[in-house]
This record gives sequence, structure tokens and C-alpha cells, in this order.
Amino acid sequence: MPAAHRGESASAERTSADPTMLIDDRFTAVAARFFTMFRRKSQGGGALSVYLHGEPVLDIWSGWAAPDRRWQADTLALSYSTSKGVAATVANRLIESGVLELDAPVATYWPEFAANGKADITVRDILTHRAGLQRVRGLVPTIDDQLDHDTVAAALAAAAPDPMRLRASGYHAINFGTLVAEVAQRATGRDFRDILRTELAEPLGDNDFWFGVPREHRHRIAQLSPRLGIARIGMDRLIAPFAPVPQLRSARSAVFDGWADLSVGRRPYDAMMPGWNGTFTARSLAKMYGALANDGLAGHRRLFHAETTADIARMPLNSRYDYVLGAAPQFARGYHRAIVGTRLTRRAFGHFGIGGSGGIAIPGDGLSIAFVTNHLGYPVMTLGDHRLPLLAALAQRAARTAAASPATAPRFEQAG
Repeated sequence: MPAAHRGESASAERTSADPTMLIDDRFTAVAARFFTMFRRKSQGGGALSVYLHGEPVLDIWSGWAAPDRRWQADTLALSYSTSKGVAATVANRLIESGVLELDAPVATYWPEFAANGKADITVRDILTHRAGLQRVRGLVPTIDDQLDHDTVAAALAAAAPDPMRLRASGYHAINFGTLVAEVAQRATGRDFRDILRTELAEPLGDNDFWFGVPREHRHRIAQLSPRLGIARIGMDRLIAPFAPVPQLRSARSAVFDGWADLSVGRRPYDAMMPGWNGTFTARSLAKMYGALANDGLAGHRRLFHAETTADIARMPLNSRYDYVLGAAPQFARGYHRAIVGTRLTRRAFGHFGIGGSGGIAIPGDGLSIAFVTNHLGYPVMTLGDHRLPLLAALAQRAARTAAASPATAPRFEQAG
């Protein structure tokens, strides 16, 4: 692969139209590890982007977007719950500007939501997964209804919350994005995709944040594989036999039958479901988290005031366990504490997606890392894997080594 060195600072204005890769010499070990992940066509493809102090230092991709198509600079990937971090960023923009209040009841903006004992549930409760509205199984009659935002939002407004919400968080695997989007729409009077454009895409100068992909961009989408599950059994079918077990009842309620197969098809690209159908480049995610890790700035573009990012980065303890996940990811402001290497740490936050994609901000190092892929996890278990945590640990090590040797001027490779 031909490459040229350059000594000037990398511009944060890189876009998906730029066909060249960017490799800062200080991060070559991270790039090398990434490229080993996609040596064979069976491994699919992916992209990795890293920002340091608001500037891009890695922007690379490799592998296959489909069996007959290589991954390109502008390839998009549906990234599952990575979407929640993007929806949360939009919500936090609205909170910072005063359009939403973090501790205001949701019914302030969405009066119908007060039904069935939900009058006191706040915007903060939604962002910390403590609204008790994780149930999606049986919420609406059909899969077509599940893909219709207005139908799901109306059903959630009428639903009774799970009383477990008063004891712990309950991960809203599907419904989180619907709740965030509907509150934002009610508060602004605008469609959520329009809010996404004005609150995120335009401030960052990056349009690759999609909840539903326009027809003219669908040729860029990577084909997902294999189906989500364990040992080739779909995750929705896998947990069905355990439905009578009280500890798993909430987990089963948070996913509907047929979702595992539906999500790897084409229909999600027609819908607007910000809890799980976000379709992004690694570049767009890293730029967003780069601002969150750098006092609100990505390059010369300001996404947040420094006070807001400092408040988000505190990641206060929300719940010692989650009654849906059976673990303690500890949500705050719509993000969760992130795994870097092998450790869940409060010094990093972001949102991972099932199958491997995700984005992380590490404010103490001024660092962000984003990874997207169409190869979902491992052959035996596609639900999750270690790729992003591993790459994040390597990037953090590179950033800290660079900080300890400030006399070395960064150099960059552009690989075409």
C-alpha cells in the first residue's frame, strides 16, 4: 500500500469523501493490530478512527463490506446499541441549550406519558435506563409496528413501568432511542432526524449519522453477518426456554421475536429506531466522542461547553446492578462506563453495540476511539467481542507514550 509522510497537523475536517487513510506514526501499533483483524474475506471488514485532543490521528479501514465489495473510506455500518450514545449526545445538546431539563418530568414535554403511574419519571431516568419501560415483547402487535416510531412511542406512553425501576436500572435495549427521540420531538416540534442534523451533524461538519439511510447512500452500507446469537441460535430464540425464570423474565421482555434476523436484513434502513439502527462511519463516531473527550471541541468546532463534558465525564454511580443485563454497566446521561482492555472503568465512557461496534471517550487522555464492523463478534458467539476494548487499550497506551515524549513531532502517513 503506497504511503507518504507529512509533518503538518492532521485536520479534523476529514470527511467520508477523503479516500486516503491517516496514520499518525505514534499510533502505528494500533493500526497494525487493527489490520490483523481482517486478513481473510471470512472476517468481513471494518474501520477504526482515533482522535487525540480533538484532532484525528488514525482513520483506517480494511477487509470486505460484502463478499464482492471491499471496505472503502465512506463505508457505513449498522452499529446496534452504539446508536444509543449518538441519541444521548443529541439529548445532552438539548439539555445544555435549555430545551430539555435533565430532572424535569418527561410528561412536561409529552403529556400522554404521564399515564399509568409515569408522571414522576424524568428525562434523567430515561437517560439512566431507570424509566422501567424496557419491555418490547408484546408491546405492539406486529414487527411492522415495531419498526414504526409513532406506534411504539404511543404504546410506551400508555404502558405501566416495571416496579423494578425503583431498585435498579433496567437496560432499554430497543426502547431507549424511541423514548429519547420522542421527548426531543415533543420539546422542539421537529422530527428527530432533523434534530440530529442541526444538533450533531452540522456542528461537527460530518453528515454520517443515520437513523434510516436514504436510498442514495445505501450502496455504501456494509452487509452484516453472521446472525446474532450463540452457536448459530438466534438470541431471541435462545432465551425463550428460560422465560419462566424470574431473573431472566426482564431480559426476555426487552427483545422481540424475529429481531435477530430482522436486524441483519434491509428493513432497518427504512426505519428510525435510535436505540439500535444507527448507521455510521467510525470517523463520525470518533469525531463526536473526540469532542466529548476534549472539553467539547473537535478541531475548531465546538459541540459542548467544557462544563457539560466535565459533568458527563463524572459518570456517577447509578445502579450497582441492572435487572435486564444482570451486570453493572453503570449508565449516566445516556452513556455507560466503558471497558478499556479488560477493565470497566469510570475514567472512560461511551456506548458499545452488540456484535462489536462502538465508541469511547477517555477525557483524561483527550482520546476517543471508534470502531465499526460488519463481522458480528465471534463465530461461536456473535453478541460481543473484545476488539474495541483491545484497540482502546492500545490507543490509550500510545497516547500516554506520546504525552511522555512531547519533543517528538508527530508525523502522518496517508495511505491510498
